This record gives sequence, structure tokens and C-alpha cells, in this order.
Amino acid sequence: METTVGRPGGRVHYAWVVAAVTFVTLLAAAGVRSAPGVLIVPLEEHFGWSRATLSLAISVNLVLYGLMGPFAAALMDRLGVRRTMLISLGITAAGVVGTSFMTRPWQMVLLWGVVVGGGTGMTALVLGATVVSRWFTERRGLVMGVLTASTATGQLAFLPLLATIIERGGWRSAVLLVAGVAAAVVPLVFFLMRDRPAELGLLPYGGAGDESPSPVSRANPALVAIQALRDGVRSRDFLLLAATFFICGASTSGLIGTHLVPAAHDHGIPQVAAAGLLAAMGIFDLVGTTASGWLTDRWDARRLLAWYYGLRGISLVFLPAALAGPPAARWAFALFYGLDWIATVPPTVRLTQDAFGAARTGMMFGWIVAAHQLGAGVAALGAGLTRTWTGDYQVAFWTAGASCALAALLSLRVGARPAGRPIVPALATAGD
Repeated sequence: METTVGRPGGRVHYAWVVAAVTFVTLLAAAGVRSAPGVLIVPLEEHFGWSRATLSLAISVNLVLYGLMGPFAAALMDRLGVRRTMLISLGITAAGVVGTSFMTRPWQMVLLWGVVVGGGTGMTALVLGATVVSRWFTERRGLVMGVLTASTATGQLAFLPLLATIIERGGWRSAVLLVAGVAAAVVPLVFFLMRDRPAELGLLPYGGAGDESPSPVSRANPALVAIQALRDGVRSRDFLLLAATFFICGASTSGLIGTHLVPAAHDHGIPQVAAAGLLAAMGIFDLVGTTASGWLTDRWDARRLLAWYYGLRGISLVFLPAALAGPPAARWAFALFYGLDWIATVPPTVRLTQDAFGAARTGMMFGWIVAAHQLGAGVAALGAGLTRTWTGDYQVAFWTAGASCALAALLSLRVGARPAGRPIVPALATAGD
């Protein structure tokens, strides 16, 4: 029996190599995207820019990160996953390096907002969904949970380090480190990444012998993405998932990922300590999101989402008191919120697949992620404006908590049909 990785008779299916490369790429992208959380206060002090001005650049970044998703999915179908990842990493590294030379607010909006937002958007959550749908028939929920958790791992790996570097060497040193991390992933992707199992004469992990690989698209990627959006807006389930993911983005990366460190700074908590709090959330989320993937393979995804959003809402309502209270209260928030942070992704991907089929999962989920990042952008800018106008973040935290309660209710409506209409059976997935 052969033991070479990826060969039909090998002990380790090459799908796991592809998943590992994808994890590292998403981890690096997460490190880039988490950097603004520790850059806001140093840039505010260095340039004298307002919290609202800095939040605008971050908001543009978050929105473009999401809007690139469906077009990136179309590019992956046309150019291949490997080429799309290499283009993304190159654009991201160049944009981050450029920010080290900025001197005006519009330059930050252009570089960090447009260039870095667009670059990282090409390796967004849609990358994980595409890889999982192509390379795995079994263990899809678990693998999607692990890939999603790379976002948390990126925070865990980078935020405390970046905060320490900023404290000792200034914000430019931290920015150049982030750019170096993005560039370092390029060789890994170039040599190890593969687009489809058929390139190696393989079936997807857990696939049956009678399965045929999905064809390579020759259509215009932009037109394919727009057509997918047209199909989506005609679907009740798509609109519900997009609405819940809008709230998900607003209550995670837009609010907590962007403004928790500045909010902690307002309460006299040192930046390194606040970054450590976010990193701890990353540890807890790594556990929570991986467990969510495991649960998604076994339980009703709608009910899981309802629980996740409901519990997140409770934690956000508690946050203002936690920041003003003793350290134990902040760590309790980090544990409770961290376990839930992006646990919503695996069940959302599963419901998207049920509604549109495995072949279209990447594209349709890309548009749902766009809604997520639109919510993140709205929250990032809205919280910055709230802080500028009122002097604190309490209204922003409470509003996000109430929105999560709404998302919990909407989650339970996914897949439901009006009375008198037949229920369309969900597409079965082998091994789920």
C-alpha cells in the first residue's frame, strides 16, 4: 500500500493538506484584519485623527472585505483557488506596506480601506466554504468549523504581539510585521495548494466512486456573481440568512473586533492587557467554533443559530458593566462571548448548502458574507460616531445586544415554508 500523501492508496488524503494550507492563509488574513483593533489608539495619538475618522477607514475595509467574497468565489471557479489566493496575498501585503508611509486620513481610507479590504476579501470565509465543498464530502461541518476558527487563532497569535511591538517600537513596526506575515504565506500556497481533487486523480474526502467533479467555469466571474445575487434575493432563506449574518458582523468584527481595545482604553485598561483579552477570546472561540462545526454535523442548524445569537446578545448587554468592573468580570465576558464569537459560521454554511446545493455553496455564501461585512462596516462606523458624540460605547453595545435577539428569532424561520406550500427537500450530503 502506498503511503504518499494524497495518493489514492495513501493514509492521509490530500484534502487535509489543502485544508491546512487554507487554515494558515485564513490565519494570516485574520492577523491583518485584526490589526486595526490595536492601531486605533496609536494612530489617534500620533496623527490627532478622531475616532470617527479612523473608524471610516476600518468600515470601508470591512465592507469591501465582504463585497469581494462572491466575486472571489467566481474567480476561484474561473482562475482556480490557488491563483486567487496568491493574488490576494500579494495585494494585501502591498497595501499594508503602503500604510506605513501614510500621512493623511484619505490615504488610510485608500490603503487600509480599499486595497487591504479588497485583498483580504479574496481570502474571506468564502475561501473556506469553497475548499470544504470541493474537497470534503464527509466532515464538512467539522472542517468548516476549524477553518472558521482560524480567524480567532489569528487574533490569538497576533494581537498581543502587535500591541507589544507598538508599545516598544511604534505602530509602523507592527504594520511591517503584518505585511511580512502575509508575504510569508505565498510560498506555502504556491507549492502546496491545489484547486480540485481531480488534479491529483482523487475523489473528495469521503466521496463515492460514482461522483463526478464539478466543471471548471468559463463564464465571466462578475456576471456569475451578479446572477447568484439575483437568485439569492428571490429566496426567502437567502434573505433570512443574509439578515442574521448582517447582525453577526455588526456584533463581532465591526463592534468588538474594532472597538473593544479602544473601549477598554477609555476605562483605563492598558492596550496590551486589552489585546490580551481579545486574544483570550480567540482561544475560547477556537474551541467554540470547532465544537460548533461538530454540532452542525449532528443537530438542527437553525436551533444552533438561535442559541448562539441569543447568548451573544446577553453577553453584549453585560459588556459595559464588565469593562467598568473588576478584571474577573472582563474575563467572564471573554469566556462567554469568545465561545460564541463566530460559532455561527458552520451552521450558516450548512443552511446555505441545504438551500442551494454544494456546487453553489461558495458563491451564495459569498453574498451572505457580504451582508456580514456590511453589518460589520455599519457597526464599526456607527460605534465610532457614537463614541465621538457621546463619549462612550454603551449605546453601541446595548444596540448590538438587542439586534442579536432579533437574529435568534429570524434563524428559526430559515427553511420554514408558508402554510399550504410543500417543503422542498434539502440536498443530502453524504456522511452528514
